[in-house]
Amino acid sequence: MVQRARVSMLEPPSGGDQTESWLISYLDVLTLLITLFVLMVSMLGKADYETQAQPGIPSAEVGPKTTGIQPRHEGLQPRFEGLEMEGVSVDEGEQGITLRIDDNLLFKSGQAELTEGGGEVIESLVPTLESFDGQISVEGHTDNIPIATARFPSNWELSTARAIAVLRYLSAAGIPETRLRAIGYADTKPLESNDTPEGRAANRRVELLLKQTP
Repeated sequence: MVQRARVSMLEPPSGGDQTESWLISYLDVLTLLITLFVLMVSMLGKADYETQAQPGIPSAEVGPKTTGIQPRHEGLQPRFEGLEMEGVSVDEGEQGITLRIDDNLLFKSGQAELTEGGGEVIESLVPTLESFDGQISVEGHTDNIPIATARFPSNWELSTARAIAVLRYLSAAGIPETRLRAIGYADTKPLESNDTPEGRAANRRVELLLKQTP
């Protein structure tokens, strides 16, 4: 009797399902662990991407320092600190540095010849314009009051003639013509409303746009 009992204890349980049940449970646990690992990796990757995409994070800043793309006028450093002249202002924008000059400093009303005082104004700017080797775009602007003379049928002709007059003066002063451009915009780019005398006066101007050569 004792020997038969020992044999019964050593024999495997009958039925294949009971024998393989532990293997099925093990595979379930392994599958869950693999799924959890994949989820953790994907969540960590997403969190790292969002951190880099935040504009406030220094490592993700996009600009001249990180991309190597410099503004068009980067390195254009003419010294305007000592430029103090009524009717002349300086503005820096995306395209470059603009010297803005009221037309009454340069021309008589409806005329395109530089006055003596106008020549002195441009002459005073020549050392500044020579301090860099970029392009100078001379741009003439008017208000919206029509003009119709034999020489200037419209503000287009007047604004262009004024720009050319300043360009010729700069060329005679020694600035290479290859660096100069003359453009007339008439009244298409007003700074102020043309509904008031003050606004029209602000719109009548000559601008020198200084752009660094690529």
